[in-house]
Amino acid sequence: MDTNENVTANESIGDLIGAAVERAVPVVAGIEDKALAEPTPCADYDVKALVNHLFQVVVQFQKLAAKQQDDFTVTPDFVSRDGWRERFAAEAGALVAAWSAPGAEDGTTGAMNMPARLVGSMALLDLTVHAWDLARATGRPFEPAPRAVAPLAAAVAELGPTARSMGVFGEPVAVGEDASAFERLLAATGRDPVRG
Repeated sequence: MDTNENVTANESIGDLIGAAVERAVPVVAGIEDKALAEPTPCADYDVKALVNHLFQVVVQFQKLAAKQQDDFTVTPDFVSRDGWRERFAAEAGALVAAWSAPGAEDGTTGAMNMPARLVGSMALLDLTVHAWDLARATGRPFEPAPRAVAPLAAAVAELGPTARSMGVFGEPVAVGEDASAFERLLAATGRDPVRG
């Protein structure tokens, strides 16, 4: 359990990404080669494709933290290279460093000139939700960094309409009154937290 649940909304995005990386890296490291072709809760991705996507997010969002040009036009096949699990961990650590650097949250970044903190929240969302996707696909439990859930819920509420119109999020899934905050977050992105 995260011991730092009671944080303010002003906690740095670098700290939040760091907490998410601590949960995501073990999920990726634990993926066996035989699981790479398994389906995931993301209909367009099997495990290998989703790891490649998350890898690309981790690499490209380092550039966005530094207000540099990103490139999501092609997704490299990181997983076919030797040592990809260790490289993912290293790149995830570099992502934390990039978003922890002075000025990373200031101003705007990316082709759409979105507020930098909101862009950082997109990386935080991918690390959290896609880690759940990968854990679910490979039959393992996953608990998010608790202190990241509330900021992510706010980000999803802000990004939701645009993300749904672009096909990034599915339509929200109904959940019971007893659903946890994380289950509600998953449902808001179009995932079924019960069935996967």
